[in-house]
Amino acid sequence: MIDRAVSINLENAVSVIKNFVSRGINTIVPYPLSQKNYDYFISNLKGLGIEISIFTLSPSLEKALTNRGMRTLTAQEVDRIKYHYSIGIHKPSFGVIIDNTDQTPEETTGHILAKI
Repeated sequence: MIDRAVSINLENAVSVIKNFVSRGINTIVPYPLSQKNYDYFISNLKGLGIEISIFTLSPSLEKALTNRGMRTLTAQEVDRIKYHYSIGIHKPSFGVIIDNTDQTPEETTGHILAKI
C-alpha cells in the first residue's frame, strides 16, 4: 500500500513542480528520496530547463527520533524513521547531505542558501 501511495505522491509532486515552474515560481519539495525516486524526478523534470538542487537533511538517528516542540512522534512514525535510516535514505549518493544534528533551523537554511 505504501509503495502505491509513494508513486502517486511522486507523480503529484512532479505535476506541482511543473505547474509552479510554468508560472515562474521557485519550488521546494520536502520528500525523502531513494535512488529510484530521485531518478524518476530527474527524468520527469529534465526538459524544464531549470536548476534542480537536492538536499538531504541527515541528523543522527537519535536526534531524528526525538519529539519536536508540541509534536510527539507516533510509534508508526518512529518505525518509519528507523526504516529510512536502515535503508540509507539519509545518506543518498546524490545531492548535498547536511548533518543538521546540532544546527539550528537558521544554520541549516544558511547552509542550503550558500549552496544555491
